[in-house]
Amino acid sequence: MQASVHRYDDQSGSGSVLLDDGREIPFDDTVFNASGLRHLRPGQRVSVEMSATALTRLWIVGIGNDEPIR
Repeated sequence: MQASVHRYDDQSGSGSVLLDDGREIPFDDTVFNASGLRHLRPGQRVSVEMSATALTRLWIVGIGNDEPIR
């Protein structure tokens, strides 16, 4: 699924994304650090995976380990 970055704090590595249905989903530094990304900006489109209660993975297709460029 895809989402847009709503906010990102580069000091803490935490932030939130907005799903296409308008829900705001927070993420912590664990999710960001596992992404392989160095920075995010508000409005940036990202791919996300979620459990029933939280964001579990955040990435940009083609960036990071094992992410082929399509």
